[in-house]
Amino acid sequence: MVIKRTKSLCPECLQIIDAEVDEDKNRVKIVKECLEHGKFENTYWSSDKLYRNASEYDYKGEGIENPQTSLNGECPSNCGICQEHESQTILGLIDVTNRCNMKCPVCFANAAVSKSLYEPTYEEIRAMLQNLRDNQPVSTPAIQYAGGEPTVRKDIVDLIKLAKEEGFTHTQIATNGIKLAKNPNLAKGLKESGLNTVYLQFDGITEEPYIKIRNRDLLSTKLEAIENCRKVDLGIVLVPTLIKGINDQQVGDIIRFAVDNIDIIRGINFQPVSFAGRTPADEVEEQRVTIPDFEKLVEEQTESKIKIEDFYPASSVVPISEFVEAIEGKEQVTFTCHPHCGAATYIFIDGNQIIPVTQFIDVDKLFGILTKSAEDIEKGGLTGKAKTIARATVGLPKTIDTSKAPESVEMKKILTSVFKERSYSALGTFHKKSLLIACMHFMDPWNFDQDRVRRCVIHYAVPDGRIIPFCSMNTLYRQEIEKKFAVPFNDNESE
Repeated sequence: MVIKRTKSLCPECLQIIDAEVDEDKNRVKIVKECLEHGKFENTYWSSDKLYRNASEYDYKGEGIENPQTSLNGECPSNCGICQEHESQTILGLIDVTNRCNMKCPVCFANAAVSKSLYEPTYEEIRAMLQNLRDNQPVSTPAIQYAGGEPTVRKDIVDLIKLAKEEGFTHTQIATNGIKLAKNPNLAKGLKESGLNTVYLQFDGITEEPYIKIRNRDLLSTKLEAIENCRKVDLGIVLVPTLIKGINDQQVGDIIRFAVDNIDIIRGINFQPVSFAGRTPADEVEEQRVTIPDFEKLVEEQTESKIKIEDFYPASSVVPISEFVEAIEGKEQVTFTCHPHCGAATYIFIDGNQIIPVTQFIDVDKLFGILTKSAEDIEKGGLTGKAKTIARATVGLPKTIDTSKAPESVEMKKILTSVFKERSYSALGTFHKKSLLIACMHFMDPWNFDQDRVRRCVIHYAVPDGRIIPFCSMNTLYRQEIEKKFAVPFNDNESE
C-alpha cells in the first residue's frame, strides 16, 4: 500500500528521482527507479505500526522569513535555505576543520583522504555564526562545532568564546575525545570559555567496536576524556554510531554506563550509520538500523525497564514551544522536524531503578493541556491569559502519578516552575536529574526523503553564506563546498 509519494535520490548518480513510501509486510520501505541505474527498494522504517504512531506528531512549521537562496529546481538541488524549507534552525553546525587525528572509515570528512584542507578562519566563522543568528523570526539558539576533529584547532577555546559573544545560549563540540584525554587543561579551558556540552563519540563499552569502526582501540581514551570533563563539571552527551552486527548488542550496556555516570553524562544520542558513497545494496540492508530497530534493542537490552512506547518523536514537544510562545508573546524555536527523523525519552534514576518519564507523566495529556492553553491565550487577551495560566498551573501537576515518580525528584514543583514562572533553573534541575536517551536517524542516498529534508532543524552554516540541512549537506554538498574553500593538505597538520 502506498503511504505517500515523494522525491528521493539515485544511490548511484545522486539524481533527484520520484519515490514512493510503501507499507509492506509490517514494515515501511522506500521504492524508486532511476532511468539509468534501475530500481531500488530499501527499508525506511522497520515497523509500519510505529511509523503510523510517529505520524500522529506531525507539526508543520513555517520556516524562516529570510532564506539565503531562491528556489531553483527540485528540492534539494539548491539548498541554502530556500523558501520551501518548512522548519527553523534549532541547532547550527559549523565544520571548523576537516583535519583529524584519526582516520575512521565511517566519517563524513577527512582531510588526509581528500588531500585538501578545509579550515575556515576565525573571521569566516564569526560571519557564519552571525548568519545563523540573523535567521528570522527566531535566531538560532544553539551551535555545534564539528569537523574533522574540532579540538585539533589551537583556537578552539577562542571559538567557543566567540559563539557566546555572538549570542548563542548553548554551545557544544563534536569530538573523539583524544585531545580531552591527553590534555586535562583543555576541558578546563573549554568550560571557562562557555562550552555547555561535549558531544563525545562513544561506540561501546568494550574495545571491539572501536577497532571495527575506528580501526583503533579507544576505550581507555574515552574514559580518560570523561574523567577530565568530570573534574571541571563539563557535561557530556555520548554519541554512538550504531551499526548492525558491530555494536547493536551494546545498546543496553551503553545506557547502563551512562546511568552509572549520570553525574557528568547528560544523555546519549544514538546515531544509526548513514551510508555514504557507493555502498553495495545488500550491505545497506544488512547493516541498516532504523528507529524502531533501536527502540526494540533498548527494550530487549534493558529488560523492559525502558519500553518501545516510552519513546516519542522529537517533534512531539512542539506544544511546549507553542505554550511558551503564547505566554511570552514572542516566537520561540520550535521542533517542527519530521516525525520520522528522531525519537527520544528521558529516564530518571531512583536507587537501582530506571524510571522513564512517560511511566509517571501522562505525556499526551500534558501536551494536550499545553496546546489548549496556548489556543486559549491567543483568543482571550490579557484577562484570558491570566486565567489560562492559572488553570494550567492546576492541571499540569495532575498529569503526574506521584506513586510511580522517583522520590528524589519533585516533579510537580519542577513542572509548575518551568511553565508558570518560566524558570530556567528549574529546567536545569530537570536535565540534571534525568538522562536523555535519543536516536537520530540521518538520511543517505538509499532512504533519502524530500519531505524529511524540508523539515530538517539541524543545519550547517558554510562560508559562502548558505545554511544547508544536515542530510543534504552530507549527501550532496560537502565535497563541493570543501573543494571551493580548501587548500592543499599537508599530512603533518593532522595533529
